[in-house]
Amino acid sequence: MGTRALAALPYEIIEDENVEIPVSDGIRLAARIWRPAGSESLPVPGILEYIPYRKRDLTSVRDSIHHPYLAGHGYACVRVDIRGTGESEGVLVDEYLESEQRDAEDVLQWLADQPWCSGVTGMMGISWGGFAALQVAARKPPSLRAIVISSFTDDRFADDMHYMGGCLLSDNVAESGTMFSDSTLPPDPALVGERWERMWRERLEGCSLWAEQWLRHQRRDEYWRHASVSEDYRDVQVPVLASSGWADGYSNAVTRLMAHLDVPRLGLIGPWSHKYPHLGEPGPAIGYLQEVVRWWDHWLKDADNGVLDGPMVRTWLQESVPPSTSYEDRPGRWVGETRWPSPHVRPSEHALAPHRIARPGERVPDEVLPVSSPLSVGQFSGKWASYSAPPDLPYDQREEDGGSLVFDTDVLTERCEILGAPRVRLALSADRPVAMVAARLSDVAPDGRATRVTYGLLNLTHRDGHEEPRPMEPGEVCEVEFELNGVAQAFPAGHRIRLSLSTSYWPLAWPPPEPVTLSVHTGRSVLTLPVRPVAESDEVADNPFGEPEGTAPLGTTQLTPPEQRWEVSRDLVAYHSALDIVKNSGTVRYDDIDLTVARDVHERYTWVADDFCSPVAETTWDVTFERGEWSARSETSTRVSCTPTEFVIDARLDAYTGGRRIVSRNWHRRVPRDLL
Repeated sequence: MGTRALAALPYEIIEDENVEIPVSDGIRLAARIWRPAGSESLPVPGILEYIPYRKRDLTSVRDSIHHPYLAGHGYACVRVDIRGTGESEGVLVDEYLESEQRDAEDVLQWLADQPWCSGVTGMMGISWGGFAALQVAARKPPSLRAIVISSFTDDRFADDMHYMGGCLLSDNVAESGTMFSDSTLPPDPALVGERWERMWRERLEGCSLWAEQWLRHQRRDEYWRHASVSEDYRDVQVPVLASSGWADGYSNAVTRLMAHLDVPRLGLIGPWSHKYPHLGEPGPAIGYLQEVVRWWDHWLKDADNGVLDGPMVRTWLQESVPPSTSYEDRPGRWVGETRWPSPHVRPSEHALAPHRIARPGERVPDEVLPVSSPLSVGQFSGKWASYSAPPDLPYDQREEDGGSLVFDTDVLTERCEILGAPRVRLALSADRPVAMVAARLSDVAPDGRATRVTYGLLNLTHRDGHEEPRPMEPGEVCEVEFELNGVAQAFPAGHRIRLSLSTSYWPLAWPPPEPVTLSVHTGRSVLTLPVRPVAESDEVADNPFGEPEGTAPLGTTQLTPPEQRWEVSRDLVAYHSALDIVKNSGTVRYDDIDLTVARDVHERYTWVADDFCSPVAETTWDVTFERGEWSARSETSTRVSCTPTEFVIDARLDAYTGGRRIVSRNWHRRVPRDLL
């Protein structure tokens, strides 16, 4: 479903393509500003979106849909590139730094002081922008009155792309490659003039190795506690409109905020991947920007519009679908909850019997079931977060289940709906000191096809918490408990619900240093489902949102075609296996500024047989900018491999202008494994 472009807006808008905003240490940040004509005499509230992804080109099409729309409804929208990105001065060396947040406070103060601003501000954003808005809100800048956030988390360690359940995610490597590239791209000389190469060289020579930084913090230490709002939810004292999607990696924080914040708040979770809801994929996308305008009107303009009427949480309860690596739409319906945790959701405990999920209250014998998974379990897991680069959703789980310990319910005699985070409690022992367990919940159709509904991971050395891991004592039985990712899902009558346990889940998560056998005790092990009885009122209309709206996107011309590829391969002579992901954007011309950009991204994950120290994760980026005779190109690569005791990082950066290489840098680092 496309976003409907509006022919007319309530206010005529004017745009400032590039405005330099000074911050306290003298650095100047670059901003693009849309605001109503006449706001110099009739000031309006200001809205800040603050991210490192290049307002001039790489996010300009997306930005052009929502910022002019909001400006046309009476707001001054300020889209700022974080220092060291786009046309902003300085160097970007890591995410969510203290300096980054101070810069944001300076920008908000600058914005509030402008003659066209009423002195009242809000922040909005998705992903990094959502993090930034939530983190800055916790710092209580005086002008900030409300925030709107999408695809974010409140816990940087355990609920981001770094360490799920204490397990190292491969997205840690992939995202470090993304930011290695993004932090070494040049400013546009059409805006910054002759100083563009000096600014670029400063970035190239001052950049950091993101993968090393993140690998040096393998437990939840002060590095991760900084800017994790979950440390003290009371720090957030402004109203929050929070959204995400079930196909996103950030599906858990919305309900946590609803449960823990003590401010006016609304939560929205659709079927979407890592996208704003008005651009949501899989569909249905919704009229999200209309909701955002109502939110801003109430909190920034004091409009009495009933924005808090109705449910606190609205979510898309997904129907059963066959397994597929991509969906255009996910069938389902909107349901609403007046508060969270919801009084409508009731925990249903099911003991694990030998290869069965028992009925509630059923007595189950204590038997010991071993599982030792091959490294191939996980090759159909999809991405930690779907970034709308299909096919990146999990495929049919039957091959994964062949290397797993599987428990099925009886055939369902009636429909079952769940809403929230399933929990697993396992009584188990391990034969090695470092071990992990992956738990997958699947919807099994009568023909046997298995669609993964949700999953969770636990590094068993983190069983008592992420701050002080400790080895497993081989052979010693212990109880561990952990949550799977939140979900809203219907299981039809005639289907089965399946829990699958595995001791590896590569390449989604890095495996332990050697093969492990877990011994799981039935009876004492329990699956708890968050059941929402079908008879409960949904508390929302069939379609509580309008159709997606926005302003017409900036014009681009696709000069060479994009390529999206996802290939699993296996050599049965050398037992070498690989997952290759290609995300080639082709060559795109941004018509309004006569700039062409070509991006070629390749991720590669390899392993050999069941050699648990053979996994390698590699990501390469090749980005070229051209206009007339000017050209600039950045090539970056990051490779992470391992030994039983270390992670090994090899990285490379080459930069070219006019076909001439101006910088070439190489890194080789070794980082000790910390019970991982």
